[in-house]
Amino acid sequence: MALAELYPATEPRTSGFLSVSKLHEIYWEEIGNPCGVPVLFLHGGPGAGIAPIHRRFFDPNFYRVILFDQRGAGKSRPRAEIRENTTQDLVSDIEKLRNFLAIKRWLVFGGSWGSTLGLVYGETYPERCLGFILRGIFLGEQREIDWFINGMGNFFPEAKQRFLSILSEKEQKNPLFSYLERLQHTDPVVQSEAARAWSLYEQSCSTLRPADSSSLNFSDNDDQLSLARLETHYFVNKNFLSENEIIKNLACIQSKPATIIQGRYDVVCPIISANMLGVIGRVLSTRSSQMLAIQRSNLG
Repeated sequence: MALAELYPATEPRTSGFLSVSKLHEIYWEEIGNPCGVPVLFLHGGPGAGIAPIHRRFFDPNFYRVILFDQRGAGKSRPRAEIRENTTQDLVSDIEKLRNFLAIKRWLVFGGSWGSTLGLVYGETYPERCLGFILRGIFLGEQREIDWFINGMGNFFPEAKQRFLSILSEKEQKNPLFSYLERLQHTDPVVQSEAARAWSLYEQSCSTLRPADSSSLNFSDNDDQLSLARLETHYFVNKNFLSENEIIKNLACIQSKPATIIQGRYDVVCPIISANMLGVIGRVLSTRSSQMLAIQRSNLG
């Protein structure tokens, strides 16, 4: 969707912080019609946080939109914190937020990591989901993590070279663990260098036109650190999911309406995962009255 086609910019109607553990409190905000169809927006990363542009995806006259920063991301506190930060923790936070806002059921909307979290949440609490709108499917599987670290950079060799250049020859044998160690280093300079290199690598591979360091789209160093530290933390721990967990549990949501929107040239989240989800969803849906729809966009 071009920027000109998005809904007008709007400010939150209400917002606040919700304590979800002794350590973490999450920032949330609400826009749109308070009597509208509830929809939950799940950001990517992990660690990317929400942004004002995310409010513009929804018709404010029709939807009651809830957005929140997941643990360690955006305005949530403490920032870039990996303790008590797992997929299961985030799913629990979503339920706490739903109860806090007195929402019975909502539509789940998420892209990239947001699609992962949305599917895990839906499979855990199917009775709380009206349906799903998912973009850029990421199933959280080891093959996708390996692709992120070792594969997608082959399409952007300059980005891959920059990504590896800050690592020693020994560290380059296992870039993921090496970055995780650097991002938790006691020296903030080491942390900052690693966070910027990681964030630039991901952003450079996210667009058809490769980005350079001057166009890195983060408002401050903390944004880079949150994204990089949380992504490496989750990836090292295989996203806290068993292999093929989402696919194995897909029957839990087979009766829910869903739309998948996938960029044909999405290198970070290749179309293979969307195809897999769509095919299995259609097979499962033959046992129910609803079909899992899949739409492919020609845009990256």
